[in-house]
Amino acid sequence: MGSVDHDAVLRQVAEESGWSARYGLMIVLSMALSLLGLLMPSVAVLIGAMLISPLMMPIIGLGFGIAVLDVPDIRKSLIALAIGAGLAVGLSAALVALSPIQTITTEIAGRTRPTLFDLLVAFLSAIAGAYALIRGRGATVVGVAIAIALMPPLCVVGFGIATHNATVAGGALLLFFTNLITIALTAAAMARIYGFGRHLTPRNTTFQVVLFVGAMLALAVPLAAALRQIAFESVAQRQVRSAILSRFPDEARLSQLEITYDRSAVRVRAVVLTPKLDPKADGALAAGLGERLGRRLDLHVDQIRSSMDQQATEAQQIAKVNERPGATFGPVRERIMAQVALVTGAAADAMQVDDASRSVRAVAAELPGLPPSGYRAIEARARAAAPGWQVEVVPPVAGDVPPQIAYAGGVADGRALDDAAWLSARLARGIVVRGGATVQRTALVEGIGARGGRAVAGPAPGNLSLAWEPSPAPAAR
Repeated sequence: MGSVDHDAVLRQVAEESGWSARYGLMIVLSMALSLLGLLMPSVAVLIGAMLISPLMMPIIGLGFGIAVLDVPDIRKSLIALAIGAGLAVGLSAALVALSPIQTITTEIAGRTRPTLFDLLVAFLSAIAGAYALIRGRGATVVGVAIAIALMPPLCVVGFGIATHNATVAGGALLLFFTNLITIALTAAAMARIYGFGRHLTPRNTTFQVVLFVGAMLALAVPLAAALRQIAFESVAQRQVRSAILSRFPDEARLSQLEITYDRSAVRVRAVVLTPKLDPKADGALAAGLGERLGRRLDLHVDQIRSSMDQQATEAQQIAKVNERPGATFGPVRERIMAQVALVTGAAADAMQVDDASRSVRAVAAELPGLPPSGYRAIEARARAAAPGWQVEVVPPVAGDVPPQIAYAGGVADGRALDDAAWLSARLARGIVVRGGATVQRTALVEGIGARGGRAVAGPAPGNLSLAWEPSPAPAAR
């Protein structure tokens, strides 16, 4: 392997692997560039951050310290690594907390699920880096630093901490430690191959071999499992997409596909635009895909009826309805019902559709804690999804009391007044306005009535409040 000046190499490693003011400055600068590259996201900025990151040398120093079992060098490298990593994580977390951009970009997501490939990259890069250092080819170390990219995972850890995302922080931390341990131990192995640590006893060498093999196996097991899961998800994505499309006519289009992988099941939600609805699609797809994937499937496909020239067809059908009041146009009716159901969560038997007047009245699915204003927003989205139709969304529950209306500066809360009137109209239920001043009760009764609701003035004593009119007692038999 040629002669190697062991003393010169060890001196160089010792000089560049400890803490210094320059090291701290480079940590801060590379952290800032890495964070910007992750948030933008920009590969060019990330490469610039990798070029100036000083973390590589303390890790190489740790490896050489392990190779010669030099405890002071090991301690010095670990201190530099701990301070540098802590500084990078802390500063990146603080900057992300102050940043208006806290979106998980592709560059961030790519560093949250390390696999066996990342270990192999670190292993091969460490061989190249250690060889370059030992043989005096320092320029190669720059390329190695780019290949391994030690600083971005630390910034992603800070991002995960700032956004309270344990999955992101944990995945990036595993990637960093994968790189750190693999580089350090591979550098130690390369140093021993080149004759460093010849003074060590066979027992010391055995300890180093056991440390190397044990650490690599400990890392390889979870990383291999992660790689297997990613491969499964890739296959599942293709098979689910193919199975859904093959179930429907050739003209059908898969509009949306969302797959969630839980421990117990694979959850699939899809939206298909199809000229022909298939009521048995969910059951057939779940059974077939579950058998092929070997996992239980929770699958639901929202089907929206469409045609090759949907807008023209709709216009013709609507024109026919206008010419013949009371007639129905099935395809348009089914499509409108599907779109309203998709927005409101209403079941088919919870919708009333009048083709002649082009109106839909749907009882929305219950969303615990959602105020009337939320159901009004759902109604607005349902109307936007069914242009040309009058859509009314009925909340599934009335609540114990209607929305309360406060007065500020002698003026009633307009939004609360709108909510109360809307809820009264949708539920066809009257409101009793109690307490407060006579002028306040009168104003609220008139305001609710003007907005389509129904209200009456109640007893005067007490604070201003709204209550539902009592339901009529059932007639005696």
